[in-house]
Amino acid sequence: MKSDALVTVDPEILGGTPVFKGTRVPVKALFEYLENNYTLEEFLECFPSVTRDLACRVLEQSGSALLTAAA
Repeated sequence: MKSDALVTVDPEILGGTPVFKGTRVPVKALFEYLENNYTLEEFLECFPSVTRDLACRVLEQSGSALLTAAA
């Protein structure tokens, strides 16, 4: 799946900060939660407009991008 199906970048939404598609939740927030030892469940509780499927797909795509870039 293409990243534009998961993430929106629009100057009218949070000044162009990448957000989960259909929300105003910055993608960066997910990584910050995980970096600070919060669980995915805790993130989803704090940001109910982000679905589990959407968050997992963003994580999977990010991992794939990193692994592809490293190859």
